[in-house]
Amino acid sequence: MLVIDDAGEKLGEMDTSEALALARERGMDLVEVAPMARPPVCKVADYGKLKYERKKREAEARRNQVIVEIKEIKLRPKTDDHDFDVKLRAVERFLADGDKVKVTVRFRGREIAHRDIGEEQCRHLAERLGPAAIVEQAPRMDGKQMFMLLAPGKKK
Repeated sequence: MLVIDDAGEKLGEMDTSEALALARERGMDLVEVAPMARPPVCKVADYGKLKYERKKREAEARRNQVIVEIKEIKLRPKTDDHDFDVKLRAVERFLADGDKVKVTVRFRGREIAHRDIGEEQCRHLAERLGPAAIVEQAPRMDGKQMFMLLAPGKKK
């Protein structure tokens, strides 16, 4: 196996027993870094310290990670202008928070014959949002519902 010391310097290839003896001599542990490599790579280091540093890196990565939620707004083909404006403001707020928005137009009964009205509502919503939204998935039917997915675009 290839052995590396805690400073990152190569100590060379050696037998497992030799590497363990070297680690004990230095008062450290022999930690396998790359088991699938040929030859396997081991590091002479303090295992507790390595574990602590890895935990800190993972915590930092989690802290910097952005969780994108999908919010949903439901419309109907007969949604009135004022109600549409209220839903538009809600969509703007969701997008400003960095969330994706799923716009659902639900059809009831004979309304299903007027899919064009639902598609027009979706397109009108996207137009009114302008550069604040990117249409990630164009309006499409799924049973008695039409869906459109919006993602946050450029900030105003």
